Amino acid sequence: MVGTRRLALLAGIVVLAAAGGASARQGAPAVCAPPRASSAYTARTIAALRAHTDVWGNRLLSAPGGPTYAGAARYLKPLLLARGPKGAPLTVSGVYYLPFGQPDGARGAGSVALHVADGSQILAERVGGRSVTVWVGDGRERYGSCLARLGGPALADGYLPILQTRYVDAAGARYAQESFAARVPATGSLVSFVRVAIDARRAHRPVRLRIAPSIFSARRGAARTVYVAWRGGAARPVTPEAYAAARRSVVSYWRSRLAEGMAVSVPERRVEDAERALLIQDLALTWRYSIGNPYEEFSFPESVDVAQVLAEHGFPDVARSMLVTSLTRKATPYPNWKKGERLLAVAEYVRLSGDAAFLKRTTPVLRGYVAALRRQISIGGGLLARERYSSDIPNAVYGLHSQAVAWAGLRAIADTWSRGGEPGLAGVARRSAVKLDAAVKRAVRASERRLPDGSLFIPVQLLDRERPYASVTQERLGSYWNLVMPYALASGLFAPGSRESRGALRYMLLHGSRLLGLVRAGGYALYGREAPAPTSGTDQVYGNNVARFLADNDQADQLVLSLYGMLAAGMTPRTFVSGEAATVAPLDGSSYRAMYLPPNGASNAAFLETLRLMLVHDTTNRLELAYSTPRSWLAAGKRVAVSNAPTSFGPLSYSLRASSTAVRATVDVPEHSRRLMLRLRLPRGKRIAAVTLGGRPFRRFDASTSTLDLTGLSGSLDLVARLSGTRSTH
Repeated sequence: MVGTRRLALLAGIVVLAAAGGASARQGAPAVCAPPRASSAYTARTIAALRAHTDVWGNRLLSAPGGPTYAGAARYLKPLLLARGPKGAPLTVSGVYYLPFGQPDGARGAGSVALHVADGSQILAERVGGRSVTVWVGDGRERYGSCLARLGGPALADGYLPILQTRYVDAAGARYAQESFAARVPATGSLVSFVRVAIDARRAHRPVRLRIAPSIFSARRGAARTVYVAWRGGAARPVTPEAYAAARRSVVSYWRSRLAEGMAVSVPERRVEDAERALLIQDLALTWRYSIGNPYEEFSFPESVDVAQVLAEHGFPDVARSMLVTSLTRKATPYPNWKKGERLLAVAEYVRLSGDAAFLKRTTPVLRGYVAALRRQISIGGGLLARERYSSDIPNAVYGLHSQAVAWAGLRAIADTWSRGGEPGLAGVARRSAVKLDAAVKRAVRASERRLPDGSLFIPVQLLDRERPYASVTQERLGSYWNLVMPYALASGLFAPGSRESRGALRYMLLHGSRLLGLVRAGGYALYGREAPAPTSGTDQVYGNNVARFLADNDQADQLVLSLYGMLAAGMTPRTFVSGEAATVAPLDGSSYRAMYLPPNGASNAAFLETLRLMLVHDTTNRLELAYSTPRSWLAAGKRVAVSNAPTSFGPLSYSLRASSTAVRATVDVPEHSRRLMLRLRLPRGKRIAAVTLGGRPFRRFDASTSTLDLTGLSGSLDLVARLSGTRSTH
C-alpha cells in the first residue's frame, strides 16, 4: 500500500459524502464502505512498476492475437478521482468532471459547464465557483456519494457530450440521470439541463430529489421524471419538450461539427467512440491545456502538439487559431524550444492546409526566429545556447530536445518557404539547420553510452555527463528524460532504423519507459516528491511524440499496444477523460485511480495521433496507409475506412473490406502523392497470394510484409488481395 497520509481525506470526502449511506436492501445497516484496493492488487502494481520492462505490455504483445482492449483492461482499476494542487480533491466529491460547452468558432468554448461524472454536481466555468448539487433520498444524500451504488458514468450514443449515470440511494430508490449543456437560442447563454427519472417502487420510504431551490417528491412505490435547467443561479423546472429541444440542438451541433473533419470507421465501437469524444473535448478546449482549473492556460510545447493533431484530423481553422495564440506567448523560459516548436507547427499546418496567406502573415515573426537561432549557431560552435531544461527543471542545459526541435523547425520552414516562393529565407534556414545538425550529432556522440544490454543511452543534457538510468522513473531527472526525449526522437534528427533510433528504442523498452504502452513518469503531483520507489504513474500527455517515433520506425505492435493501453488505463471508461498524469499503484489505498487536473487536451491528442498514425502515416516523401492497424481489424467481415484525411499530398480516402479469402481495397490517390504504400495487417496465419488492380494482375506487392506499392498510380484504385493460409510477418 502506497502511503496513508491522505486516507482520512479520501474516505471523508470522496466516498462517504453521504454520511450514514446504506445498502439498497431494505433494513440493511447504514454503511457505505470506501472501495479499497486489495493487498494482492497493490502488490501486483508495485511489482509491475519495479520491473524495468513493460511486463504487462509484453504479455499482450506475445498473446496469439496481439494486444486487445480486453487484455489491457485486466491489469488496472479504472480512473475516477481527480486531484489538484497539493493533492487536494478537484471537486467536492473528488470525482472528475466533464467539460460541456458549445464553441462559438475556432477558438473553442467561451463558456463551459463542468458536470461532475458521478452526477452529484454542476459547476459554472471553474471549480470553486458557482455550482448546483443534486440531493436524493431524504434530500440530504448526495447523488453518487456511495460509489458502490453508482452506475456509469457514460456518454450518450457512446461519444456525445451528454452524461448518463444511474444511482441507488440508501432507501432503495433508483435514479437514472442525464445532463448536458446547450446554448439557448433566445439569449445565446450556455444552460445546463438535467433529467432525473425517479423509481421509488422498491424504496422503503418516500423520496425527495433536491436541486436547489427546486424540490421534487415521489411517494413510496411511485415513479416520476423531472426536468431542470441551471445557468449559475437557481435551478428551475423545465418542460420535457424544452429539454428535448435543447438535447436535439447539442446532438445536431456536434454531429455537424465532427462531419467537417476526417472520418474514421473501424470495427471497434469503443475506438470510434473515443476518437469522436476526444475530438469534441479538444474542439471545446482548443488552446487550453485544461479547462475549469489552474491548468486553463496555453502550455508549451503541449498545446502546439494539439494544434498539429487537430490539423491532421481536418480542423485547420482551429489549428490556425491555436497557432496564432502561440505566437502571442512569451519566449521564456526556454526560447529556443518554443521557437523551434512554432516553426515546425506552422510549417506542418501549411503543408497540410496549403494556407499560403497564413504563411505570408506569419513570415515576419518566423524570420525573426530563424535569425535568432542563426546567431546562436554562429557564435556557439554550432549548438544553440544553454537554456532552461523545462518548466519544472530549472537547470540550464544543452537540451537535446530543444536543439532537435529547433533543427526540425528550421528544416520544415525552409521547405515551406521554398515552396512558398521565398528561396532566400529558405536558404538561410536550411544552412542553419545543416550547421546545427552537425554540432548536435557531435555532442550526441561525445555524450552517448552503449550499455551492456545492447541499448544506447542518449542524454537529454548534452555534454553534462548525464548518466544512464537503470529505470527512468528511479529519480526525477530520469522521469523528465522520459517526457522530453521523445521530442528529439520524433524530430527526424536520427533517421528511422539508424543506430541511434534502434539503440534509443531498445533503451526505452529495457529501462522502464513504458507501462501498458503508456509513457511512465514519476507522478509527483499525485504521489508527492517523497513517495518511495518504485511508486510512479503515467503521463500520456507526452505520448504524441512517442507515437510519431514508433510510426517512423515501423513499430506497429507497439502502437497498437499504446492505443489499447490508453483506452484501458489512460482515460476513464465510457467518458474518455484523462489528466496530465495518472496513478498506477493505489493512492491512499483507494480502489479507484486518480488523475491530475483533468481534462487534458494534450493527453486527448495522444490517442488521436496514435490512431491517425496507425491509419495514415504522412512523411515528407511518402504516405503509408494502414501500416499499424490491429490484425483483428482485417478478420473476415471487418471493415476499415478513412475519408477526407488531410495529407501533405492532398485529401485522402481509402477503405479495406475483408472476407475469409480476400481483402478488397479502394484508394482515392491524393493528387500530388509521391510514394504511396498500403499494408494489409492480416490475422496471424494469413498472407497475400495474389493481387488484382481493376481486375488485372498487380505484382507490386511484398507477400512477406503484406505491403502493396501504389507509387505512380492515380485516380480511384480498386484492388483485391487474394489470401492464402501462410503466416504474415508484419
